[in-house]
Amino acid sequence: MTEQAHPSKSDGAAERIEITCADGARLQGHFLPASGGKPGLPVLLCPATGVRQHFYLRFATWLAQQGHDVLVFDYRGIGLSLHGPLRASQARLQDWGQLDQVAALDWLLHRTACEQVLMLGHSAGGQMIGLLPNHGKVARLVGVSASTGWFSGMRLGFRLKARFGLRLAMPLSILLKGYGVSSVLGLGENLPAGVARQWGQWCAAGGYATNAIRQQPERDFHAHVRTPMTVLHAADDDIATPATVADLLRTFPAAHKQALRIKPAQHGLKSIGHIDWFRASHQVLWPVIAGALRG
Repeated sequence: MTEQAHPSKSDGAAERIEITCADGARLQGHFLPASGGKPGLPVLLCPATGVRQHFYLRFATWLAQQGHDVLVFDYRGIGLSLHGPLRASQARLQDWGQLDQVAALDWLLHRTACEQVLMLGHSAGGQMIGLLPNHGKVARLVGVSASTGWFSGMRLGFRLKARFGLRLAMPLSILLKGYGVSSVLGLGENLPAGVARQWGQWCAAGGYATNAIRQQPERDFHAHVRTPMTVLHAADDDIATPATVADLLRTFPAAHKQALRIKPAQHGLKSIGHIDWFRASHQVLWPVIAGALRG
């Protein structure tokens, strides 16, 4: 789950690019070449549910200044990658992993001629590596606010709010409008019906993306992922709690993994929550993210 995010106006030297997925879907993204700092591996920045790529451009520009080529993009049915009316989009949440992240990873590998890249995933963006057949091309995964969003792992008050939004209000909006009206609920951009529907189902069941491939073992790579992963989550995050983070990490039994719980006061902040990590007002956290990427 995400809050409403507003685009950054600082595109810097970002190059507008297009990515073609295996099924022909076209994704729009921005590529930022490294512009300073100590050279490091390229970074694939995967957005949170319902958050447009422009929200991350200021951070991506800063990360490029630290020595990384950076690719950020919109998933199918979101932002610049929405082609036509939202109600006509056939996108599913699992497509964001099985098709979109796969294609974005391949694009970045080809563009930079590197054998591996770093994956930086915000919320849902850091939760689907188990759906990627090319997961071995990810040298390290850093998930910011990444968890399964499992309702049972949230505190009671927020759990009730989340269940109402994802299991009642969202399905009702799909029936009435043909898409998930998440913006009204403060949950980011409106979503394709298939995305909104799976989001609620996965959060109710726990285990997140494992729910997409229960009957398709040939497409389930969770047990095979050996990519080192670090999850950064805030102590005041109602969604990525210690319980929901642990529920995510258990799905990768072969990976070296760690979770770091960050307290806002330790960095002179009043709050961080689920989404503020990438805001300009929270730049003090950006070296923490970069440090995790560098291992």
